[in-house]
Amino acid sequence: MRVIAGTARRLLLKTPAGMDTRPTTDRIKETLFNILMPYLPGAVFVDLFSGSGGIGIEALSRGAQKAYFVENNPKAIACIEENIKHTHLTDRAVIIKQDVFSALLGSIKDTIDIIFLDPPYNQGYEKKVLEVLQNTSYIKQDTLIVVETSLETSLDYATDFGFALEKEKYYKTNKHAFLKKL
Repeated sequence: MRVIAGTARRLLLKTPAGMDTRPTTDRIKETLFNILMPYLPGAVFVDLFSGSGGIGIEALSRGAQKAYFVENNPKAIACIEENIKHTHLTDRAVIIKQDVFSALLGSIKDTIDIIFLDPPYNQGYEKKVLEVLQNTSYIKQDTLIVVETSLETSLDYATDFGFALEKEKYYKTNKHAFLKKL
């Protein structure tokens, strides 16, 4: 896995050992960031269920002002810290060593421009995150929420929490759903 573009371009990233994380492939990451490019310059980015931190690091490398990395797995946290140091992005990175829901309820202080979440598939975390986000002060009308899910996961309930599904991008084994506040 590597950083695809920007200031840290071509630098290799480590991934946590084991099967607890599912790093986004370079091809899917490149497609995702081609979509996100207009939103990135100067953005505050949140990478939930960060794993190796590859998505947040890519956002910083491509011009995000700041990125929060939210992870509670000690192996993944160590990997994120090493990857951020290796890419020389420590001054713009904030690692939150908590579960996602605790972090969303009290650890994020900035107004957020983009939230990316790639939770374990088919466990309902997407719904729980949107339920929490509906009442937070750091989400604004133009905050973009990107959810990476399995192909069979439906986000039809998003409107119940005040979010509109703007677009879905399908890949072979998963998809990205793009949401904004109604």
